[in-house]
Amino acid sequence: MSVSTSIKSIQDIMRKDTGVDGDAQRLTQLVWMFFLKIFDDKEHEFALLDSAYKSPLPKRFQWRTWAGDDEGLTGEELNRFINEELFPRLKDLPTGNPRAKIVRDVFEDSYHYMKSGHLVRQVINKINEIDFNNLKEKQHFGDIYEQLLNDLQAAGNAGEYYTPRAVTKFMIDRLDPHPGERLLDPACGTGGFLTCAMDHMRARYVKTVKQEEKMQSGLNAVEKKPLPHLLCVTNMLLHNIDQPSFVRHDNTLARPLISYGPADRVDIVATNPPFGGMEEDGIESNFPATFRTRETADLFLVLIMHLLKDGGRAAVVLPDGSLFGEGIKTRIKEKLLTECDLHTIVRLPNSVFRPYASIGTNLLFFEKGRATKETWFYEHRVPAAQKAYNKTRPIRFEEFAPEIAWWGETGGLRADRRETEVAWRVSAADIVARNYNLDVKNPHVVDANHGDPEELLKELTAAEAKAAVLRNQLKEILSAALLR
Repeated sequence: MSVSTSIKSIQDIMRKDTGVDGDAQRLTQLVWMFFLKIFDDKEHEFALLDSAYKSPLPKRFQWRTWAGDDEGLTGEELNRFINEELFPRLKDLPTGNPRAKIVRDVFEDSYHYMKSGHLVRQVINKINEIDFNNLKEKQHFGDIYEQLLNDLQAAGNAGEYYTPRAVTKFMIDRLDPHPGERLLDPACGTGGFLTCAMDHMRARYVKTVKQEEKMQSGLNAVEKKPLPHLLCVTNMLLHNIDQPSFVRHDNTLARPLISYGPADRVDIVATNPPFGGMEEDGIESNFPATFRTRETADLFLVLIMHLLKDGGRAAVVLPDGSLFGEGIKTRIKEKLLTECDLHTIVRLPNSVFRPYASIGTNLLFFEKGRATKETWFYEHRVPAAQKAYNKTRPIRFEEFAPEIAWWGETGGLRADRRETEVAWRVSAADIVARNYNLDVKNPHVVDANHGDPEELLKELTAAEAKAAVLRNQLKEILSAALLR
């Protein structure tokens, strides 16, 4: 049976259970079970490669022991084991072993919602049909993984919107990370930027075991919410990260900015920080008074600038509001242009995040250590064959080919950038004169000429009068017909 068929069967089984209320709970239930199965498959692989390998989980709580046998625990006995033994034990694993800590962190905020132990057994048996160590199935599972994320989005999980894979791939392609560089996503969600960075480096630079180790040692990520964190850790296991302990379950903004020292500095930041939301009371006090706000995206931008090394580079997704906003937003943008070279802004269509959000978004690329002299803007357009992006026709990486050709084949900045109908530049002096308003429209687009307003109004009045005459004539005809 294919992986996609197994997933559909599992979801159909879970819909029968009265304890699972809605897509969000169903996904949470499914993911912790996937995690334990994937973790167990990985442990089997480790044991084959190293005869001395010892699992951090007591044998009784390993997936193969309590779930591996299709005719094993079921009904009330299975549910009682999960609720009264498995979950309490996994939540209380010692933190000294890195792999044990990963499991403990994952289960810290996980829940078992299903009430029918018989349905739980059916789900387990379906999961056991999937071999996550099988390369072909693992690649296929990547598509299923995207479907799980779509389910999470459809569930409206706390207003979160996951970055389309094409966008993350383009941003990583332009940043061009190398093994040994410290890369951070301070709001990593399910790990899209991390997996794209690994794929990029493995394809271009990683040729030896030492280079792989060097690459993995440079990865850093933080996720505040439990379910995306669990998805991210699972995603890392599927992408051959043996110990994804670098994915911390925490709120990056909860630490005072002043407490970050030289050891915390990174070479690269790639992220889509949450925007449109407000942080809890007190978080803003971790930042200097000049930049205190409760708007999440603004605080993340300040944090990113602070964490970058001199020479470090970043790619960040921000909404239009961050570009034209005033007040504290103006001061943040002034800091950005003074301390960093904001060399490129790619403006995306409003439909990129549909159907989960219809908001204008932008990709900001900057390097720390030198002030901005000029900023290039590039307007990404929807292909001529379609009106907008949507769930069935999302943005594709291939559609960024014009940007890449204009930018240059590597992540560096080419000196011969030219203005085109979709690319233009604005000097730093002009941006300052605009009070740091970065919402610069494409100067090469001429607004459509709809004619003289007074003439249009006259035409509209005449059309309305003609319609009124026709309406009265129709009434007379209908009245006469009824009197016959």
